[in-house]
Amino acid sequence: MQSFDYFQAFSRNRGWITAAEQRILRGKKIAIAGLGGVGGSHLLTLARLGVGRFHIADFDVFELANFNRQAGASVNHVGRPKVEVLREMALDINPELEIRPFPAGVTRDNLSEFFTAVDLYVDGLDFFALEARKRVFAHCAEEGIPAVTAAPLGMGVALLNFLPGGMTFEEYFRLEGQSEDEQILRFLLGLSPRMLQGGYLVDPGTVDLAGHKGPSTPMACELCAGVAATEALKILLNRGPVKAAPWGLQFDAYRNKFVKTWRPGGNRNPLQRLALRMARKQLMAIK
Repeated sequence: MQSFDYFQAFSRNRGWITAAEQRILRGKKIAIAGLGGVGGSHLLTLARLGVGRFHIADFDVFELANFNRQAGASVNHVGRPKVEVLREMALDINPELEIRPFPAGVTRDNLSEFFTAVDLYVDGLDFFALEARKRVFAHCAEEGIPAVTAAPLGMGVALLNFLPGGMTFEEYFRLEGQSEDEQILRFLLGLSPRMLQGGYLVDPGTVDLAGHKGPSTPMACELCAGVAATEALKILLNRGPVKAAPWGLQFDAYRNKFVKTWRPGGNRNPLQRLALRMARKQLMAIK
């Protein structure tokens, strides 16, 4: 078997990044919480970019319902822990990786340890894991760690960056003190103020807020990985400019539409408050 050579393995990155930048990426550490819909794809994409160190967290195992979208979901991996499978897959790309798994997920007890010496956080938590997400993003804000979230919506991606010294996750989404239904609506509309994905959902009955389940596509997850990794590259290499909240973007491949969004005040913005009122009425009608 051919011996592994880091610079040869990632030589085709050259041209878009320099040799010096590749060495910088080799020394960077990224934390990824959640290795399901998007998290596994984030890890493998960033590993192929040549990032050299990771902390990864997930408490779940692979099951058949993951097959339509999750990196690592296969017949051979059913029943196996996601952190274990994705760690093996990443090491198969770069056996020199420093990659530490957190098989209990990100908890209050290990939050500080999970973020020790981390240069960037890339969000891979389940859409409905709002309590964990609030803790994670609050910790990033307190410790000055840039954080990227790329959400798979429909057949597209919605991106938000939260950078040190800028608008925080809570300042943008305004989730504290709200009911679970309200938090879900605020998170969804905050991610995608223009709701590009809303026009082609053919079976609304598949959206189960109470059961924390909804439809998904593999195309959206792969788009998320590409967009998040590009933002990671710009942040880690100081390539700028990087748009941060209240700026966001959404690309929908099905509708062939791309929009940049700007919501000063986040969900307190008058446009967002109007959209939230409409969404609440729709939710009540569904219920």
